[in-house]
Amino acid sequence: MNKIIRRAAAAAAAGILLAAGPATEAAAAAPAGAAAVRTDAPAGAARPELPRPTGPFAVGRDTLHLVDGTRKDPWVPAADRELMVSLYYPAVAHTGAPAPYTTAAEARALLTDRGDLARYATPEQIAAVRTHAREGALPRTGHGRYPLIVLSPGFTLPRSSLTVLAEDLTSRGYVVAALDHAYESDGTTFPGGRLLGCTACEQVFPDHALSRVSDARARDVTFLLDRLTGDRPAWRHARLIDTRHIGMAGHSIGGASAAAAMAADPRVAAGVNLDGTFFAPLPETGLGKRPFLLLGGDPALLPPDLEDTSWADAWPRMDGWKRWLTVTGMGHPGFTDWPVLTDQAGAPHPETPLSGTRSQQITRAYTGDFFDRHLKGLPAPRLDGPTAADPEVVFQRS
Repeated sequence: MNKIIRRAAAAAAAGILLAAGPATEAAAAAPAGAAAVRTDAPAGAARPELPRPTGPFAVGRDTLHLVDGTRKDPWVPAADRELMVSLYYPAVAHTGAPAPYTTAAEARALLTDRGDLARYATPEQIAAVRTHAREGALPRTGHGRYPLIVLSPGFTLPRSSLTVLAEDLTSRGYVVAALDHAYESDGTTFPGGRLLGCTACEQVFPDHALSRVSDARARDVTFLLDRLTGDRPAWRHARLIDTRHIGMAGHSIGGASAAAAMAADPRVAAGVNLDGTFFAPLPETGLGKRPFLLLGGDPALLPPDLEDTSWADAWPRMDGWKRWLTVTGMGHPGFTDWPVLTDQAGAPHPETPLSGTRSQQITRAYTGDFFDRHLKGLPAPRLDGPTAADPEVVFQRS
């Protein structure tokens, strides 16, 4: 079992909630044959490749290091707060160079925490995963400005864990900023060759203070938006961003952070929580009638005898357009790149019975359609109710 699940189990034994995914309000059985069954790929596949993005635009990527000199890091108070940001943008096809998936050091840290996959893939194989983004690509102009979507990963996971979603949203006509929050992943490479590990883990789990994570990330998002949309932006292609249309999505505690960021910053106009427990309550005054999507796994990460009521508690305080959907067979890691990579490595992923292909099809489609509707004003009929095309998706509340 990986670290987050071991910690969740320990928390359950202590009678507290530290898991990352909410249990569904009512179990919903999928129709026969609805959930795709994974097939084993040959062990040791030489060069895994992420699914091709579904939109019409090619994908460029820049990497940005930001330091907030006005704020100390919540986990290492002697240091200023730092972020690593992957900025994805619609690009001119066939320009730039292929973007790496991650560094070997980051991959090694990830595999150390998730030991089962280490039997099937090496850090070098994970680092060599083929992406569809290109570094230094020319930006695609002539289509107006693009809405901005901020992505925040799950606790202990790096920003690369949401690469499939980031590339797909970009291909559909968005600028995407995927964040690594310092000291909150198994290992993230910062300038100077520094590999920063999860110092936060040593603090929040003993103190049961996961809300500190989402609170800090909300402040990270405000700082990021200031640096991307201010008078002297930190990014060379900041002119691509439509500053009037900004959304945020996140996995696990990154999803809870999307709501926290909306509560703290009115510039975030729409949010998506991908299977994340709310460790802090939403404001009693709501989210300013801004839209929010809850997209959860089923089975959830939580043990069946441990109830997580955070989504039910938050639901009445969501005062704008809202949906609560679950995906049968998804499981907590299914919203990340993990099932795609484990399928291609031939490794089992019992936490997510749904295949990597199908889990990513659903994650990309529903997240992308949500932002299309609420940031671009486009129709998104799959969000209106159940569809035969997606029998795994259950509308819990709408």
